[in-house]
Amino acid sequence: MKIQLRSPEETKTLGQRIAKLLHPGDVITLEGQLGAGKTTFTKGIASGLEVKRHITSPTFTIVKEYRGKMPLYHMDVYRLEDSLEDIGFDEYFHGNGVSVVEWAGFIEPFLPENRLDISIQYTDNEDIREIDLYPRGSHFEQVVSELHG
Repeated sequence: MKIQLRSPEETKTLGQRIAKLLHPGDVITLEGQLGAGKTTFTKGIASGLEVKRHITSPTFTIVKEYRGKMPLYHMDVYRLEDSLEDIGFDEYFHGNGVSVVEWAGFIEPFLPENRLDISIQYTDNEDIREIDLYPRGSHFEQVVSELHG
């Protein structure tokens, strides 16, 4: 599914809509250029999960944990690019919260098979982002279907 978003607010709103369809143990991966809106999207997820704390990129900590109606585990694994270091991903991916992983391609071997892969890309118009949703597994096919409906 492909969606065009015209502002950071629309990006957050999409994240909020998706968050309302998520369950504990769900994993969302985010790919896209620097500044494309990965953290903005995650702020929307956090809002939808009723997280009250300010969301920032976990670039220097790798994982930030937030409390909401269920935990949010926000990961930026860019710094793990060539290490394939396992920092206990299973505890997050199969835990009681939602995991959002920026630059997930760097830890592909550790990712669960069932997840929602999202690509956020710039377009020729610098204000518009193109979002591609790739559901992996029946639960995420249902999530995408509900977004579309």
